[in-house]
Amino acid sequence: MNNFDFLKSPQETKLGIAERVRERRREQRLTQTELASRSNVSLGSIKRFERTGEISLSSLIRIAFVLGYADDFDKLFSRRAYASIEEVINERRR
Repeated sequence: MNNFDFLKSPQETKLGIAERVRERRREQRLTQTELASRSNVSLGSIKRFERTGEISLSSLIRIAFVLGYADDFDKLFSRRAYASIEEVINERRR
């Protein structure tokens, strides 16, 4: 991993998400088997995800719902990207 969070690669990003999911699962004292059962995601998919970061979006959303993080997906891409300070100023004037 590099020293600049804003320069993470897609691989680093997905591994970071997988690690945080594993941490949240363990905090809630759920086994991988219990999470699989509650989320309707196969145990193999959960194991692969925690190891490699690879998972389908729909499976990841189901896991997020079980762990109590559904709002994180609802907010994904909700912030507008600005090209200039003028855009920010003009939007705030509206």
